[in-house]
Amino acid sequence: MPGRKGEQKKGKSSTDLTELKLFVEEDIYRAFQRCVWILVHETGRDQADIMQEAVKDFLVKHGC
Repeated sequence: MPGRKGEQKKGKSSTDLTELKLFVEEDIYRAFQRCVWILVHETGRDQADIMQEAVKDFLVKHGC
């Protein structure tokens, strides 16, 4: 599945992904969804790729 024009999506396909369920306040949920939507439309990246990046950044930040 292509990301930006002419690029192949790196990493696993969406069928290889596992759901991660988080419980957050409603305003944080809306802000996250809005941010992901903006990044998808501004960069052309895949939504799953952006979500995976957010989780990886969290793990790196906390040394996990």
